[in-house]
Amino acid sequence: MSGKYIHVSVAWPYANGDLHIGHLAGAYLPADIFARYHRLAGNHVLMVSGSDSHGTPISVEADKRGISPRDVFERYHERFVQTQQKIGISYDLFSHTDTENHHKIAQDFFKLLHEREYLYKETQTLLYSDSEKRFLPDRYVEGTCYICGYDSARGDQCDNCGNLMDATKLINPRSKNNPDDALEIRTTDHYFLALDKFADQILEYLDGYQENWRPNVTKFSQNFVKDGLRGRPITRDIDWGIPVPLDGWDDKRLYVWFEAVMGYFTASVEWAHNIGKPDEWKKWWYNPDAKIYNFIGKDNIPFHTIIWQAELFGVNGIYNEGDDTPLQLPFDVPANEFMNIEGEQFSKSRNWAIWLPDMLERYQEDAIRFYVARTFPERQDSDFSWDGFLVRVNNELLAAWGNLVNRMMGFAYKRYDGVVPSYDELTDADKDIIAKTEAGFEIIGALLESTQLKEALEQTLGLAREVNGWLDTREPWKTIKVDEADAARSVYTALRCIDNLKILFAPFTPFSSQKVHELLGYEGQLFGDLKIETIKEETRDHVALMYDGEKAIGKWEKSDLQSGQALQKPSPLFVKLDPEIVDEERQYLGQPRDEKPIIVGEE
Repeated sequence: MSGKYIHVSVAWPYANGDLHIGHLAGAYLPADIFARYHRLAGNHVLMVSGSDSHGTPISVEADKRGISPRDVFERYHERFVQTQQKIGISYDLFSHTDTENHHKIAQDFFKLLHEREYLYKETQTLLYSDSEKRFLPDRYVEGTCYICGYDSARGDQCDNCGNLMDATKLINPRSKNNPDDALEIRTTDHYFLALDKFADQILEYLDGYQENWRPNVTKFSQNFVKDGLRGRPITRDIDWGIPVPLDGWDDKRLYVWFEAVMGYFTASVEWAHNIGKPDEWKKWWYNPDAKIYNFIGKDNIPFHTIIWQAELFGVNGIYNEGDDTPLQLPFDVPANEFMNIEGEQFSKSRNWAIWLPDMLERYQEDAIRFYVARTFPERQDSDFSWDGFLVRVNNELLAAWGNLVNRMMGFAYKRYDGVVPSYDELTDADKDIIAKTEAGFEIIGALLESTQLKEALEQTLGLAREVNGWLDTREPWKTIKVDEADAARSVYTALRCIDNLKILFAPFTPFSSQKVHELLGYEGQLFGDLKIETIKEETRDHVALMYDGEKAIGKWEKSDLQSGQALQKPSPLFVKLDPEIVDEERQYLGQPRDEKPIIVGEE
């Protein structure tokens, strides 16, 4: 079977609260659009992600609620699965990091790195809380950033300047649980990853990918390495997470940043086992012609351009029967900037957020997908505004695309007895507009290939507008009264253009494209099914989201619409939004939220 091997690795969200619009804009929707395009193009796509189960944000939330970390992550993992199924994020596998498979592989990585002397033990000074009788994980600490002066830097990273933090260097450090608690510095032993041993390899790798990557990602990563790579601890004093596979280390766990990023690899292995082909993952990870893309937000850049690469360099040959063939490194790391909300940064503590489960209760999936894609923060921070949502859905999605489909499908169905009309010779104008939509497959496909998703949607929308403009000059609803043959030509042309546009829109708005596919009289699915499955392991089962492409017939190629093809009776693609939603939605921002159940499969 021909086709490229494309691995789509998607950032793993901490399972400590519902998904919000920033998650969708930062990584999940870009990855899904990219994966859906490549599936239509006939390529072999493996798209994986999952819930980050062990991060201290889960422990922090558990402490706040007075429940166990497992209770927190299992609740939100299931909600992640349901939410992403509903909005159509087409993972081949969305798993989590507390599976037996992930535990085993993470420990295997540790042991191999240890054996090859890429790990070293060192006494570390950490912040200790006497009132809590424990060393505080970085996420339990806040303080003023010693680099940029931001007064709410986390112990592991400053969200303002993006730099990784040493919690002991924070100015006026404080415990998130007990802000008035006096913290002291104590010593404890930990293992470190010797990043400096990989500096030359990583810099050579970064230099080789400058043309593919977004400039902000390349510049940040190269400067990070040139500033000097230092060892980074990969174990921590905590009781929640993956045990350190060494005798005498029972009271410590693998650091989440070290093991969670392995999820792209471990989920690939799990997926292969789930489909009954345990070596299938090697077609991506040990294939030099495969391309691996890491879709992330900008706060995760160093983990995906430096640290993950060091781990991969260090375990070459793992699970490959003694062969030292290198594991494939990411071909591209298309990191998005942040999406703000009504001009302000997302804040969970202030509930300054738009939660996806809530939004999906009130609006169509494709309306959400369209607006977020139109405002992707690809090169700079963007802003979600309810005014913008209203205007773009009504004036672009509905006016340019939805109305084109509705008026022409309705006209054709009524005037041509429910079939695609026959025609004689098309006019030059008709041939030209068909040719323009057909040219979109190459132009828009190239933009999607290079992860210029926002521009790809702009070009697609522009084609829809051109078809509308052409239709306004042809006016078949008028010419049918005086020249039926000419009306038939223009109606056929319009339907052929709509058939092309349905595919060009499909990666962005798959639900409505499937509906257009059916209205045009086609059978089958453009894409496969997205199912929630229960994966069985020895100790316990877990739920996962899995894409089944068996029924998918969609192809990234021009229409071959035939005269006489039966049409379905049309109905509107999109719901027009009422201007009142702007004030209604704004009033929810900053207010306490009632976390409602998610109804899967609800229309």
